[in-house]
Amino acid sequence: MPPLLSIVGRKHAGKTTLVVRLCAELRRRGIRVMTIKHGSHTFNLDPSTTDTFRHFHEGEADAVAMISPDRFALVLRWGAELTPEVVAARYMHEADLVLCEGFKQSSMAKIEVFRIAAHPRSLMETGEIDPARVVAMVTDAREYRAPCPVFQLGDAQWLSALADFVQQWWEGERRPAATGTLATEPP
Repeated sequence: MPPLLSIVGRKHAGKTTLVVRLCAELRRRGIRVMTIKHGSHTFNLDPSTTDTFRHFHEGEADAVAMISPDRFALVLRWGAELTPEVVAARYMHEADLVLCEGFKQSSMAKIEVFRIAAHPRSLMETGEIDPARVVAMVTDAREYRAPCPVFQLGDAQWLSALADFVQQWWEGERRPAATGTLATEPP
């Protein structure tokens, strides 16, 4: 399963903007990035006038695949929400890295987006997320202190610096864990 990194924050903090910009920068660097977006309500990929919408809604198909020359989508029905780890393992195993938007209660590593222009306190400050799971903070609050690296929105190179940090984190997550056994062949 590829490493997963979640971008979390309050409403209007800039989570989607950060995911999009970070994904594009990492892709530019040659990392195959896939994303998972958490939604609190149902969704439709198609307008109600399409055949695939009718397959899913009128035909009540358990799964509908949409295939075109340049895209593929699969919509499945399920009774319980799957975790991002399960989705990534089943459907995104070819990714180098999966960026998730949301899932603040998960055990995934997280980057929190905190903008004082949107909210007075961060999720970490209010105890809504575990500070031990936060690997970085992106904020517009000058002089913000956190138990992790802080990237200042508005600084000239903040996105590049954040992408450098995520790339180093990703490379660390890809290393196999030490097993405590001796290697039989030299490296």
